[in-house]
Amino acid sequence: MAAKPVIGINMDYRPSRKEHAALSFVAAGYYDNIIQSGGIPVILPPLEDEDDLMRLLDTLDGVVLIGGADLDPRRDGYMPHPAVRPLEERREDFDRMLAKQVCARHLPVLAIGCGMQLLNITEGGTLFLHLPEDQPQTFPHKDLLDPAHRHGLLVEPDSVMERVYGDGEIRVNSMHHMAIDDLANGFRVTARSPDGVIEAIESNIDGWFAVGTQFHPEAESASALDAKIFEEFIVGITGEVPAMRLVA
Repeated sequence: MAAKPVIGINMDYRPSRKEHAALSFVAAGYYDNIIQSGGIPVILPPLEDEDDLMRLLDTLDGVVLIGGADLDPRRDGYMPHPAVRPLEERREDFDRMLAKQVCARHLPVLAIGCGMQLLNITEGGTLFLHLPEDQPQTFPHKDLLDPAHRHGLLVEPDSVMERVYGDGEIRVNSMHHMAIDDLANGFRVTARSPDGVIEAIESNIDGWFAVGTQFHPEAESASALDAKIFEEFIVGITGEVPAMRLVA
């Protein structure tokens, strides 16, 4: 049996607040799904030294870029928008450095939520900063009163998304107001919501397994089917179907 792949997971960050110490944290769904899919998760702290990060990445077989708040548009040359709630500076500094190295190395990556947006930005794509204004014809992709808000998903053939969902009506959770505008070179869209918003992307570059989802397969609002995206990620790294998925 081949050794289990080691998967790095970045973390969210909250600076100290009065009596509360600074914290790094990550939703358990990320590492639980990696474990259940046959990988070994390793939590990545927000390093500042790129040489330290490069040494750490040398030990990993893949990376999960987690979701969170919004990327700061000013870092990409855009004016701020009042609806944008930026990531903490320390986290975004690290996440951008991490994404740059992941893309340069073509390290296998599963990018979720703002992680997918960062993957697209890093490879030269652009973002809508606020869908209700930039694409007013779209339906709501975030419901502040319903954290389990869901919408339909249209899946493209010959994709990881098709292997996970197959045919038929699909619904996924939705909790975002930013989205991909121009898609980065080297990627293709593999799922959209019925209003046309990009919900999943995959690399077209030979030898690079890179998948992004705007929805959150790690969340409590995800279905058991959504979680199989993590299995496909592990399969994409190892080339081996986990025993739990083998059919007699």
